[in-house]
Amino acid sequence: MLTKAIISGSGGQGVLSMGSTLATAAMLEGRYVTYLPSYGVEVRGGTANCAVAVSDEEIASPVASSPEVVIAMNQPSFVRFQGALQSGGLLCANSSLVHTETARSDIEILAVPTSELAEQLGSIKVANMIMLGALVRASSMISYDAMVENLAEILGKGRAKLLDLNKRALAVGHDYTKD
Repeated sequence: MLTKAIISGSGGQGVLSMGSTLATAAMLEGRYVTYLPSYGVEVRGGTANCAVAVSDEEIASPVASSPEVVIAMNQPSFVRFQGALQSGGLLCANSSLVHTETARSDIEILAVPTSELAEQLGSIKVANMIMLGALVRASSMISYDAMVENLAEILGKGRAKLLDLNKRALAVGHDYTKD
């Protein structure tokens, strides 16, 4: 099954890192993936987004013109990308910064206060990992176990000291969406 996602937010929110982490974990799980980053010249504070496709079969194009999933980490990203989302698709919103009252009625909204939850963990920098944990729980793009098992390899030795915090952030996002 092919699932395409657009992950978007401001430069510095870790949206490209979130997409790369998702793509790498899915690849390590044995899935086919594409990852296509896009960011403005400002980078930190400017807009950033990436398209990630995960499939059990080869992927013809990395472009996600009609994605099944959109992640909006800030309000401008919500405004820009909700229209691209397929009818019946999933919009994951950082409800700390995104107001979804104007969301389309034909899409599912998963609102997670990732910025607030990240601050409770002691670092706003893991808001992206909290959202990634919520996405893993709400979609079939990758298994949570594969994400956690491969996180050390994805982060690499240079960021090994961040492994525990990132695992906790994934768990917070994953557990936030439990019924």
